[in-house]
Amino acid sequence: MDLETTDPDTVLDTLDRRLVCALQVDGRAEPGRIAEVLGVSARTVTRRLGRMREAGVLRVVRLPDVEDAAVGALLLRVRVLRGRVDALARALADRSDVPFVDVMLGGHEVGAVMLGDAHGRDRLLYGQLPATGAVVETTTHAVLHAFADAGQWRAGWLTDGEAAALARPLAPRPAVPPPLDDLDRALLGRLGEDARQSHAVLAGAVGAPESTVRRRLHRLDGLGLLRTHATVDPRLLGMAVDANLWLDVPPGRLAEVGAELARHPQVHGVFATSGPTNLLATLFCPDHGGLYRFLTDTLGPLGVTRAETTITARAVKRAGVLLDRPSRAR
Repeated sequence: MDLETTDPDTVLDTLDRRLVCALQVDGRAEPGRIAEVLGVSARTVTRRLGRMREAGVLRVVRLPDVEDAAVGALLLRVRVLRGRVDALARALADRSDVPFVDVMLGGHEVGAVMLGDAHGRDRLLYGQLPATGAVVETTTHAVLHAFADAGQWRAGWLTDGEAAALARPLAPRPAVPPPLDDLDRALLGRLGEDARQSHAVLAGAVGAPESTVRRRLHRLDGLGLLRTHATVDPRLLGMAVDANLWLDVPPGRLAEVGAELARHPQVHGVFATSGPTNLLATLFCPDHGGLYRFLTDTLGPLGVTRAETTITARAVKRAGVLLDRPSRAR
């Protein structure tokens, strides 16, 4: 199958979509485990996942812990002179502390998520962006609380029973997490590039015995540090529209509305923020009609006082994965 020229809406058949959804539940699930739950052979799982990964259609990477990532994270909206948006988007995407970059519909705004320390933040916001002649305006929102993020989104091609069978048991997290050493950080760094590396491959990369790697990963998993993200073009899962909703919510209802939106199957991120609005919800819809129905049927009854809707024209970077082909949104 030619994954480069095929209509994006027909590239992934039902089984491929179900395999992607299996990795959304557990990005490190073994082919045999996936095969048993989905009722296919392990050879089919291995072949199909290998084909998608080799073609660049599917990448699985480690995500930071949602609570840790939310602290100090910034949501940037950068208005750019027409014709300069691609260069600025790529410059932001080249930064290791910027895991998400989108070009918005209309071609004059770039959206980005920035992590990292105050020094890198201040250097970008107060030095580099103002010094760029292409930038017209920058709006910065600090994340105050994360109700849900990209690592928790499920595309809906599995039954509840299948998803439950694939999910790893949640271990209680310690109140005070133990410190990480160099080996822990090395393993997390490797998984940030490819979360499906085997224990043997990881052991060779970090120079530690495979048994040690197994024990360390089990420990890190118990600390909630092995969250994964299956990066794939949402159109391949039947979602043609990626929208951001910048919402004004009465402060007394902020927690209630945030939690309600986080439970919706189309929503892949909900954050309480500072700035001109106080809640951001990001969602995938099958088409513009689906977005309209979400606004009227789901958002309308929640008592939101104002909603600004922006639509992603092209994803440049998702979950730290640089997307090199501008012709295909991911």
